Amino acid sequence: MTLALSHQEPDRVPIDYWGSSEITGRLLKHFGFSSREQLLTHFDVDFRYIAGPRYVGPEPVVHPDGSVEDHFGVPRVRVSVGAGEKAGTYMEAVNYPLAGALSVEDVRAYPKWPSPDWFDYAPVREQVAEARAAGKVVVFMGDRLNRCAQLKPGMYLRGVEQILLDLVEKPEIAEYIFRRLTEFYLEYARRTFEAAAGGLDVFMTGDDFGTQRGLFMSPDMWRRFLRPGFEAFVQLGKRYGCKVAHHSCGSIQPIIPDLIECGLDILNPIQPEARNMPCAELKRRFGERLSFHGSLSIQRTLPFGTREEIRAEVRDRFETLGPGGGFIFCTAHNIQPDTPLSNVEALFEAYRDLGRYH
Repeated sequence: MTLALSHQEPDRVPIDYWGSSEITGRLLKHFGFSSREQLLTHFDVDFRYIAGPRYVGPEPVVHPDGSVEDHFGVPRVRVSVGAGEKAGTYMEAVNYPLAGALSVEDVRAYPKWPSPDWFDYAPVREQVAEARAAGKVVVFMGDRLNRCAQLKPGMYLRGVEQILLDLVEKPEIAEYIFRRLTEFYLEYARRTFEAAAGGLDVFMTGDDFGTQRGLFMSPDMWRRFLRPGFEAFVQLGKRYGCKVAHHSCGSIQPIIPDLIECGLDILNPIQPEARNMPCAELKRRFGERLSFHGSLSIQRTLPFGTREEIRAEVRDRFETLGPGGGFIFCTAHNIQPDTPLSNVEALFEAYRDLGRYH
């Protein structure tokens, strides 16, 4: 991977695996494996993600409707989608605890701002040692609720529409929320890096800056409200010797130069369904300064494509994003439960068959 991220061509394109817990469980059963490590080894995956710090804070509040508060005080309920083998679950926010705040004082007085002290960082050292024992790239990303971010947790706290309205109507509230979130995640990540003792290779942040049609806000607004925190995350990772990756779904091409200026090394996921994100153009414009991770469709090709269509998409990505290195094979997000296992096997076979430089 070192060669690939140095924009040189290794023997083959590095491989990563992102899958929902449901699809991973089905694959383990299908192959008769007893551990995720066996599955990753079978697919020749080059990345290992550590779980990160263990939550030891206040006991989560359970509401009468069955929703459970996360460590930001956002109540969530488990929602099921699909049926049978294609069934999946996710946690959905029931309401937004800061939706009614009228001033910065109201937001500051919120009693459930989390503390980095609510986590035990000691397990990180053992997690890193286990990942390094596999001889693979070690990544710290955190789970969906503890991935260094500003906009997404801001949406959970304030509400999707309200936090975006705040950018225009109450910018002081938005700025306070983003600053408070940045401070929390910087310290959370710093303590994680310290516990890892130099054992991490990649630090991945995650904040969805766009929809499939465009950015959530203008580039100028992104620069004002979110760039300072984003750059702080990137520079923290670099101070601890990590390559820094960022996950953002959607159409975000207008701010990619900003991401590069902030020091970003790897952009994920290059969502093929997103408007104005063609792989060839991204490689041409940014490929000498930025590596790409992802790009294989989980919305169309993986769940509904044939083996031949999957191989054709993998070949296209190799020919488009692979030249000169700077590319990592992966799907555009977690492989979902509606994907046939035969298509997952076909995907990794295509990675191995079609991703070789020499």
